[in-house]
Amino acid sequence: MTDAGGLLSDARRRHGLDQRSLARRAGTTQAQVSRIERGAISPSVATLERLMAAMGERLELDTIPGPRGNRTTAELRHDYERLTPGERVAQAAELSHALTSIAAGRPKR
Repeated sequence: MTDAGGLLSDARRRHGLDQRSLARRAGTTQAQVSRIERGAISPSVATLERLMAAMGERLELDTIPGPRGNRTTAELRHDYERLTPGERVAQAAELSHALTSIAAGRPKR
């Protein structure tokens, strides 16, 4: 699976854009694009959607069953415990954003 930085970098190069041009189109900074592409930060889905849209692309997220089928709570907890503290915070922030959007009656972005 490709990470957000790789996805963004590949699309940007495919469109013949440098980071500054993409940033200008998307209303952000070149430094922000660079941090995402290097994996220094993990963008929200909304940010990645905005960056991809600035290149005329649409981000699609999908899920497929994993090779192990339904996972037990213990397996999921084990996976969670293997995350770094930073990854746990990022996961919690993304969940918080999604729940806030749902509670406010806005579609999840």
